[in-house]
Amino acid sequence: MNVKMAGTHKTIFLVEDNKADVRLIQEALKTISLPHQVVTVRDGVEAINYLRQEGEYANALRPDLILLDLNLPQKNGIEVLEEIKSDPRLKSIPVIILTTSKNQDDIFRCYHLHANCYITKPRNLNQLFQIIKSIEEFWFSTATLPLE
Repeated sequence: MNVKMAGTHKTIFLVEDNKADVRLIQEALKTISLPHQVVTVRDGVEAINYLRQEGEYANALRPDLILLDLNLPQKNGIEVLEEIKSDPRLKSIPVIILTTSKNQDDIFRCYHLHANCYITKPRNLNQLFQIIKSIEEFWFSTATLPLE
């Protein structure tokens, strides 16, 4: 494990509107061995408010990693990604797109906007758990993340 990551508590920010997907992803995230908490919001406007610590989120913790769905109400995931990556205070936070879309235009657009990774949600629960394990291994054990 990376020395900077050892023993530190991580905040994973899940932006997902589908209640069933939220439950499944949260269950998969429970398997992460690193101390962490999962913060979930269900639309793009709420996501931006949280990240900018506005309104009810004035004391929100800065996430170490964002799991972002594309199909969100009020402000879609691409719009959220664009705001994150254009904000000097937020753009260093890794953003993993976790969505059902396999559309090549979506994939291209997300990478063009500097998404750190694009993952299509699997239909199989075991595959979802494997994806979450891979995210943990890479982003919290292999990669060195910025402290702020």
